[in-house]
Amino acid sequence: MMKKIIVPIVLLFTVLSLSTCKKDKPGESFNLFTLEDDKQLGRQTDSTILANPSEYPILSKSQYPAAYSYLLNIRDKILASGKMDHKDDFDWEVKIIQDDSVLNAFCTAGGYIYVYTGLIKYLESEDQLAGVMGHEMGHADGRHSTIAMTQQYGISTLLSIILGSDPSLLSQVANSLIGFKFSKDHERDADARSVIYLCPTEYNAAGASGFFEKLEANGQAGGTPEFLSTHPNPENRITSIKAKKAELGCTGTATKETEYQQFVNALP
Repeated sequence: MMKKIIVPIVLLFTVLSLSTCKKDKPGESFNLFTLEDDKQLGRQTDSTILANPSEYPILSKSQYPAAYSYLLNIRDKILASGKMDHKDDFDWEVKIIQDDSVLNAFCTAGGYIYVYTGLIKYLESEDQLAGVMGHEMGHADGRHSTIAMTQQYGISTLLSIILGSDPSLLSQVANSLIGFKFSKDHERDADARSVIYLCPTEYNAAGASGFFEKLEANGQAGGTPEFLSTHPNPENRITSIKAKKAELGCTGTATKETEYQQFVNALP
C-alpha cells in the first residue's frame, strides 16, 4: 500500500522540480510529455482520421503513387536539411486528403503530415508547398502541440498517462489535436523553422510567404480558408518570413513551377 502511494508522490515531485528548472535553450517551453507520448498521440490521431473517411477522404497511395512520391521527395529534402531537432525521432508520414474545397494542411504531434488537395491546387509552385509543409512539420518538430497541452492539462494529466490510471485520456488528448489552434508565438516559430529547414535546400526558402501573398492578393475570397481558422491571419508574416531568409543568407531560388503543375494535373 505504501509503495503505491510513494510512486505517484515521487513522480509528482520530479515533475514539479523539472518544471521549475531553467530551460536548456532560450525561449524553450517546458513540456511534460515525452517524445514517445508525441508519437503515440500522432498514432492515435492518425487512427481517428483513418476511421472517418467521410470527413477525411484519404487519397489512395496505390492509385496515385506518383503524387505521394512527389510529396515524399519534398518531405525528404526538408528532413535532409540537417536543421530539424527530431528528424530521427518521429515517423514523418504523409497523407493527401482528397477535398478540393479545403485550403489546409496540418501535422500532428509525432510527425503525421496531412495535405488537402484544395491547398495543393491553390498553390502555384513547389517552393510554396515546401514552405507550407516546412511550417507544419515545424509545429511537430517544435513539439508545439504537447507544449500547449502541458499548459492546458498540467501535471495531473501526465501522471494519469504515466500511471495508466485513465487509459482513455491519451485518446482524448489526441482527438483534441485535430484542428488544433496554435498560439501566435508557436505560429511565428513554425514560420521561422520553415525558412530554416528550406535554407540549405535548392528552394526559395521563403516559399511559405507565396501562399500568404496569394491569400492577401485574393482578399481571401469566398470566406476564411480553413488554414486560417487554425492559423492566424497573414498580418506581418510575409515580411517576417522574408526577413528570416535575408538574415540567414539563404541562396536557393528554385520554385519548380513546371514540375508542380504536372503534379497538380496528375491529381483527381
